[in-house]
Amino acid sequence: MKLPRIYPILDTGSLEARAIPIETAAAAFLEGGAGILQIRHKGHWSRAVFDSAKLVARLCRESGASLAIDDRADFALLLEAGLHIGQDDLAPDDARRLMGAHAVIGFSSHDSRQLCDAAAEPVDYVALGPIFATASKRNPDPVVGVEELRRLRPLIAKPLVAIGGITLQNAAEVFRAGADSVAVIAGLLPPVPTARSLRERMEEWRRVV
Repeated sequence: MKLPRIYPILDTGSLEARAIPIETAAAAFLEGGAGILQIRHKGHWSRAVFDSAKLVARLCRESGASLAIDDRADFALLLEAGLHIGQDDLAPDDARRLMGAHAVIGFSSHDSRQLCDAAAEPVDYVALGPIFATASKRNPDPVVGVEELRRLRPLIAKPLVAIGGITLQNAAEVFRAGADSVAVIAGLLPPVPTARSLRERMEEWRRVV
């Protein structure tokens, strides 16, 4: 598969801290040209959360963009979306059996062993990180770094998404190191987040990359 260069992650915790409804951020990023979005919700999937996710799924369909759900295969199926799983989530083989042959599945890795193991898994792309220090996770894995990304890139043929602390200022060196796409959370959230400023930030990212 060919991933968009920018992979916005709608992290509900980060959005709630800034009082941004997830559907507002999704609409703004899509208007700004996003080709894929991921919903990352680490808390309880209440009915209200699911209703918001349904709206995001509809916005993605109307825009011709892809949608992935982090961790939860059940909600990914209900939303007719792709799935992104981590090392402690559903095993890739089980995820593929559940999601079917045509669903897009991504898989997180954090070091050389996990990356090499992911090469043989039935997933469509692999994420590697954190490339830089990040505040988006409570207990982040050790920083990988750009030089390690460059060293590891030849070990896997699948599309590679770099994640973790990537900003407008350092994205270029991440791409030079071999990443096909960069997943971004905080870097897409301007100091004063509004529908307009979120769209403009997404447009700025597209110009830069």
